[in-house]
Amino acid sequence: MTTRHAACACGKLRATTAGEPVRISICHCLDCKRRTGSAFGAQARFREEDVAISGASSQYPRKGDSGGVATMHFCPVCGSTVFWRAGAIPGFVSVAIGAFADPEFPAPTISVYEERRHPWARLAGDAAMSRE
Repeated sequence: MTTRHAACACGKLRATTAGEPVRISICHCLDCKRRTGSAFGAQARFREEDVAISGASSQYPRKGDSGGVATMHFCPVCGSTVFWRAGAIPGFVSVAIGAFADPEFPAPTISVYEERRHPWARLAGDAAMSRE
C-alpha cells in the first residue's frame, strides 16, 4: 500500500495518506484561485479512513461557486492550506497536491469549472482529461 506525506510549509500541519486517491482533479473556480494564489487548485481526494492528520489547524468554511461549503484546514503558523472537507461529500478528505511536494504524484484526470479556466492554462495530457 502506498503511503504519502503532505505538510504545510513549516511542517507543523501534516496529512499522511494510505492507498491511492479516489480522485485527482484540478479546479478552475474562483475560490480555488483565491485560495491558492494560482490559476487553479489541484487536489487529491481520499476516503476519510485513509487519512491521518497531525498538528493544529485553523479552519475556514468557504462557500464555493456551486453554493456548497468546504471547510479548509490551514496551518495557523505559516498559512498553508493542507486539506479540506466538502460538506456535500461526507466521508472524504481532499489534500492539496502541492502539500505532498512530490514531483512523481499522479496527474489529475478531472478538470472542473472549465468555463473559468484561463485560456493559457493547459496541462500535459489535457485532451485526455475528463470535464466533470
